[in-house]
Amino acid sequence: MAEDAMSGLSITAVARPQSGDEGTARAADLRACRALRDGLHMAKWGNLDRASTLREDQEYWRGTEYEERLQFLATCDGVPAGTCSVLLPLQENTAAAWIDVLVAAPYRRQGIGRRLLEVAEDAARSRGRRVFEGYCEEPVAGQGKAGLQAGQEELPAKSGSGGVPLNLASTRFALASGYELEQVERSSRLRLPVEPDLLDALEAEALAHAGGYRVVGWRGRCPESLVDDYAVLRGRMTADVPTAGLEAEEEEWDAARVRAEEQGWQRSGVEALVAAVQHAGTGDMAAFTVLSCRPERPQVLIQEDTLVAGPHRGRRLGMLAKIANIRRAGEECPAAESVITWNASENRHMLAINISLGFKPSGFEGEWQKRLE
Repeated sequence: MAEDAMSGLSITAVARPQSGDEGTARAADLRACRALRDGLHMAKWGNLDRASTLREDQEYWRGTEYEERLQFLATCDGVPAGTCSVLLPLQENTAAAWIDVLVAAPYRRQGIGRRLLEVAEDAARSRGRRVFEGYCEEPVAGQGKAGLQAGQEELPAKSGSGGVPLNLASTRFALASGYELEQVERSSRLRLPVEPDLLDALEAEALAHAGGYRVVGWRGRCPESLVDDYAVLRGRMTADVPTAGLEAEEEEWDAARVRAEEQGWQRSGVEALVAAVQHAGTGDMAAFTVLSCRPERPQVLIQEDTLVAGPHRGRRLGMLAKIANIRRAGEECPAAESVITWNASENRHMLAINISLGFKPSGFEGEWQKRLE
């Protein structure tokens, strides 16, 4: 069977999406890749809460001036069997490439994943990349359709916090391909609505430590008066959050980069709710948090970046910002039933905030890296 699958195997580059080609034959490969990913999400989680929409894919895979994005489709005798992708930062981290490989269940253990990885690594190498990174998220027991059981032997992350089961197919594949486990992230889910009394109590406690600060917020487009300060904090995300040994240079953000992201989200059908905290005396932006909502997935919100700038930490500003955004989400996204977030296992402070709000563990994500000699 393996020989038959490999003999009929074809791997081709997926055409870069163009405006207006959504339903055309040109976009057939893009739709096939989306269907493969949707199938994985349904098999693993039992839902599409974590999956992007086709509209998002149409925008995302065009790439930006900040990141080139490549996608490949594997077919066996014309039937979609797997896909791989390569993300190539263009402004910072230009030695690195993020790689993802997916093989449909009927075609696994036949060498197709290994061949897709070779294609992805060759594409990255041809563009001068010497550090390959990737991740794989799995559900915990009781979540989705493929929950993992407690007590399994683990491979510890090099960060010193967390690990992944050694018997996972993704673990075995990554190790056999020369990748090392740098970091583990926890994914968590918050059921909505959150009890108002809990939010009130947590807010009162936070305000007792946050004298001299005020919360501001917006939907979609950052106000002109705030965009420069907001850009500074967005750049700090890559310097101030735990990244273990992963290749991660500080990104340079300015107002133009913020606007480019906002416009991309708008074209994707994604709505961003942002809550930020300002120092009342100086007007400096000290913290922010972002929730994204999508009309095609109204039942779930995705927690995007959250950051408290170093000089302002210890004042419960992260809690204040998150409470403000959860309340706003209840007003502006009334169909939302939950929020999904991800945190590095070693990010104890942010995990503590999320646990206080009621987030429960739903999965974990191994962050892998391979450095070429």
